[in-house]
Amino acid sequence: MTQKKSAKRHYKDLHGIILLDKPKGVSSNLALQKLRHLIKAQKAGHTGNLDPMATGLLPCCFGDATKVAHLLINSDKTYLARCVLGSQTDTGDATGEVIKTATKNTATDVEIAEACQALTGEIEQIPPMYSALNHQGQRLYQLARQGITVERPARKVTIYEFRPLENNNEYIDFEIKVSKGTYIRTLLEDFATQLGTVAHMTALHRIQTGIFSANGMKTIEDIAEIDDLKEVLLPMELALTEYPGITLTQEQTQDLIHGKQISYDNFDNTYVMMDDQDKFLGLGIVKNNRLRVKNIFMKSYLQSQAGTLHSTSQEKV
Repeated sequence: MTQKKSAKRHYKDLHGIILLDKPKGVSSNLALQKLRHLIKAQKAGHTGNLDPMATGLLPCCFGDATKVAHLLINSDKTYLARCVLGSQTDTGDATGEVIKTATKNTATDVEIAEACQALTGEIEQIPPMYSALNHQGQRLYQLARQGITVERPARKVTIYEFRPLENNNEYIDFEIKVSKGTYIRTLLEDFATQLGTVAHMTALHRIQTGIFSANGMKTIEDIAEIDDLKEVLLPMELALTEYPGITLTQEQTQDLIHGKQISYDNFDNTYVMMDDQDKFLGLGIVKNNRLRVKNIFMKSYLQSQAGTLHSTSQEKV
């Protein structure tokens, strides 16, 4: 017990977002925890779960940045996906057992383009049994492993782009941009249905989540070689670019920090709040010319004022 407490003292109150390139074969949470222990961050969370077989962009939020994680979960996402025609698995991907086969295992470019077009736009999708959705207190995948299938209501998702990249006799590659909650393996099964056959997904790599792209992501091995975390720790306000910004006076900043509402003549909206030194304070809501705090990020704000990245674990706000 003493050793555990002693180890935790070395963990830092870091605030920001790291774009992790999740490796294949581990869950999103395990990848996050490996990164958290590597950089010794006290508080962490990821945005937008990737299946163990999937790789690519996993934004990891630390400290106050965990408060904006839900915004990234709700963002549109872009994937590179690969499917094989002619066989369907119980999981919809290469980790499952083959449950159905078909003689049609290739398609022409014209057939592929027509099938992609038919599934572009707003569609209804039935979530797979092998998913993390809850049903009466249990995850669907837990029921599926027991051989239990339950009815899942269809839900609307949007396929913004469904573009074939390569078609050969072994597989078909795609670039797919979708709204939140879209299951790519289910989309590929529906794609096969359009072709009059079956399919399963054999690879999935995420390249975009909201405003973040794969250009800035790093592997855990990359991060282990970095001397200064500032090279990879992105400011959390980058996740809030959809909101307009406002600059507050020193007096307005102090009033909001102490829980007061202030007069503010602006349109009713949610705003990113910056202080008079251009330091990020949080999100505020203007309504009827009154500004109040929606989310305030005091620990990161105090760190930015001090210009430090060291531990403030004993700080009370």
